[in-house]
Amino acid sequence: MKEEAKTWLEDIDRAIDEINAFLPEKRDFFEYKKDLKTKRAIERNIEIIGEAMNRVLKENPEIEITNSRKIVDTRNRFIHGYDTVSDEIVWGIVNKYLPILKVEISRLLEL
Repeated sequence: MKEEAKTWLEDIDRAIDEINAFLPEKRDFFEYKKDLKTKRAIERNIEIIGEAMNRVLKENPEIEITNSRKIVDTRNRFIHGYDTVSDEIVWGIVNKYLPILKVEISRLLEL
C-alpha cells in the first residue's frame, strides 16, 4: 500500500476516534439531537471519512472495505444534499456502521 493511501486510512481512523470522543459513553439520541455543536462536528468528520475514502479508492481500487462506495456517496449527500440529512441518518451511521469501519481500517493499517 502506498504511503498516501496509508495517510488517508489514518485520517479515517482519526475521524472515527473524534466522533467517538464527541459522544458520551452512554449514548442518548435525544441528547445528541439537542447538541448542535456535536452534530456539526460529527457531520464534518463523516465528510472527512468520505473524502478520504474516495482518495483511497482512486489510489487503490482493489482495497476491500465494506460499503466503501456508499461511504463516498454519503459524503456527497452530506455536502450537496445537506438539507436532506437527518439526525436519524447520522445516528445510524455512527452507531451501526462506524464500528465496522473502525475494525476494517485498523486491520488495514496493521498490514
